[in-house]
Order: sequence, then structure tokens, then C-alpha cells
Amino acid sequence: MIEAMKNVVVFVRDLETAKRFYRDQLKLPLAQAGMTMMEFFSGGTTLGVAQALTPDALVFVGRHTGITFRVKDIDSFCTELVQAGVRFDQPLEQSPWGKMAVVSDPDGNLFALVDR
Repeated sequence: MIEAMKNVVVFVRDLETAKRFYRDQLKLPLAQAGMTMMEFFSGGTTLGVAQALTPDALVFVGRHTGITFRVKDIDSFCTELVQAGVRFDQPLEQSPWGKMAVVSDPDGNLFALVDR
């Protein structure tokens, strides 16, 4: 019987470049890191960022992940990301369900940012 979701994994080409993006620019809490994978958040579902080491994994690099992060003070955070040179696939906009933006990691993996 399945108890819970452990993690969601995103594949990247360069782990060190990805670490700077996820840890330093998105400010995700790094829980652990190894030679080919990092895990962010702890105590629940985590985000794994893994180096794509095989042709099968490489096809998953640079896609819309379907992952959405809820952000406190999204206006200020998006301003920080713009100043840090983060690429926005969709700029911060007001929608019927709140504010939302879509950002890209250095490999083109897309993530939504929302305020609620």
C-alpha cells in the first residue's frame, strides 16, 4: 500500500550550475547533496534535482515540470529573480486565482510561482 509521495525529480545537465539556481536564486532549502543528485526541502515531499547521466534521462531535461511553488511576497521575489538574471517564460501576472509567473532553470526546466 502506498503511504505518501516521497519526491519529484527534475533532470539537469550540470549539477553545480543547477545548485546555484535552486539554492542561491530560488532560495530552496538544500536538504542533502551527492555527486549526481540533490534534494531540497525535508520532512515531507522533496524536490530531487538529478544529473541526467543516460540518454533516457536526457530526454527529460528542459521541460515544463508541472511543479508549482507557493511564494510569500511574490512581487519582491520576482524582482529579485529578475535582478539575478533568472529567465522568465511568463512574467508575473495577475490571474483570477492570484499572481503567477513561470521561471526557467539554466537547462530550460520550467516552474510556476504563485502567491496562493
